[in-house]
Amino acid sequence: MPFRLRVTQIILLTLLAAIVLLPLIWPVPELGDVQSHRDLAGPDATFVDWQGTDVHARMAGPEDGVGLGAGFVHGFGSNLVSFQAVQDQLAAGGVRTVAWDRPAFGLTERTTDWSGLNPYAPEAQVDQTVRLLDAAGIEAAVLVAHSAGAPVAIETARAHPDRVAALVLIGPAVYTGGGTPGWLRPLLFTPQMERIGPLLMRQLAGAPGRSLVESGYADPANLKPDVLAAYEQATQVEGWDQALWELVQASRTPEADALLAGLDLPVLVIAGREDALVPFEDAERLAADLPNAGLVALDGCGHVPQEECAEETAAAVESFVFRVSQGR
Repeated sequence: MPFRLRVTQIILLTLLAAIVLLPLIWPVPELGDVQSHRDLAGPDATFVDWQGTDVHARMAGPEDGVGLGAGFVHGFGSNLVSFQAVQDQLAAGGVRTVAWDRPAFGLTERTTDWSGLNPYAPEAQVDQTVRLLDAAGIEAAVLVAHSAGAPVAIETARAHPDRVAALVLIGPAVYTGGGTPGWLRPLLFTPQMERIGPLLMRQLAGAPGRSLVESGYADPANLKPDVLAAYEQATQVEGWDQALWELVQASRTPEADALLAGLDLPVLVIAGREDALVPFEDAERLAADLPNAGLVALDGCGHVPQEECAEETAAAVESFVFRVSQGR
């Protein structure tokens, strides 16, 4: 073998060995400045048990409310605070409501050892949704879901049609985003990625995390300090990096055709025209693809209308819930 080719081969083999071995021996620093989920939530917080996991929840509205209730399913990286304005308006109107932090987010316990369903898997989150409705005493609900929460809400409606009367899908990640592409999934379970995956998740804390939150707004100046604080608090919970990695591993990109097939319950799609994360055209397409859907388009609003355009979003959701309730 010519000397030049031999040197090239040695360099390539060395690089390959580094790629394979370095992730396995690279020191993983301890996750600092973290607390238990219950300490961060405070003594007055509400937790609902789901298969031994503390799910942080917020319930509002009369327990003896008549008609439909409402459940709120947030998107990736978000938390129940995202829906507070909409939830409060519905509750003030006499609707029993429940919002919760999906596993890996907010102040829900970061479970890393479980038996039974993987708490971060889509099918488990359907089961969790029903469990939260039960805990709030809601027999039938309008599920209000945002972004990657939309597939969870749709799957819940398909699996439990007696519990879900209608859907409100805000900036829905049905055609765009929402999980790990199938071709990439095998790489997520290699020993190398198992070790460095949580380290990659840590890059969503601090300034990068704030930039991600701001990217959901048409105008980042509209981001309220208390809302930002709720996002940042999620990276102070023990084990948040490992839990987020578990979610990434368990997530999958929804197959839109299968997800939407036969979905004929009332649906309201809400989207900001300036959504930079899920194209507004996706919302238009979804409203057109479903047989019983309407669309509310919000000018000057980005990916999180329930935060950035809270009054308009709350009014649209309240009106829709009232119409659905009257039609039952």
